[in-house]
Amino acid sequence: MTVDWRPLETELQIWRTQGLTLPLWWRDDDAVSVTPQLEKLSELSRTLGLPVHLAIIPHYADTGLVEYVGQRDTLIPVVHGWAHQNHAPPDEKKSEFRLHRPMPDILADTHAGFERLHALFEDRLCPIFVPPWNRIAPEVVRELPGLGYRVVSTATPRKTRMPVPGLEQINTHLDPIDWRGSRGLVAPDKLITQATELLRDRREKRTDNAEPFGVLTHHLVHDPDIWTFTEELLRRLLDGPGVAWTLPADTPNGDPE
Repeated sequence: MTVDWRPLETELQIWRTQGLTLPLWWRDDDAVSVTPQLEKLSELSRTLGLPVHLAIIPHYADTGLVEYVGQRDTLIPVVHGWAHQNHAPPDEKKSEFRLHRPMPDILADTHAGFERLHALFEDRLCPIFVPPWNRIAPEVVRELPGLGYRVVSTATPRKTRMPVPGLEQINTHLDPIDWRGSRGLVAPDKLITQATELLRDRREKRTDNAEPFGVLTHHLVHDPDIWTFTEELLRRLLDGPGVAWTLPADTPNGDPE
């Protein structure tokens, strides 16, 4: 696979010249057990020196995954909904945490996700809520801080840092998978153009560069091209202005630093 990285490299060089820093985070969704793909993800994370925020489906997480993650500091468990179950009608986009069922049922699942993973991972659990399909109703977001969460993570550049008091929005911005087509790698030139434009928008202050730049992957469905592109992209970002981000510890007032 021949990829022309020059547009992105040009943008990264501008960041270097201007002394800018890009907070960078990696989120990978849908983990439930130890698989060869997870082992590959873990090794790549270790090699790059970039932690992976592993969005784990609480209802299906097994004890083997708990032991595996517990032995690897670069795997950071976060909460991925409850059962990754679609409750939307057929004519709407899939979602688990929009208002398609009674609010008490929704909040019970949101609470259960946190409680089960906290019981399994204890203090290793990072209090980030990742709704399946990156969709969640604002009414549910408002309740997350009271359930123990400090961050909600969906997709695209955030509109505001704190959607509700005590809860930060930290999204993902680049997904290399062609979900609506081949389910393989999106055309590399399209991804590079997208990444370049996202970084330019940050540099020119059209979007918030205080928000960590999120690369989203799904290790269970990667083919060789997706693995190769992801590794090369992350290497270039880290060699440029990218600095690995993880959630800071609680400050005394309960807000993220």
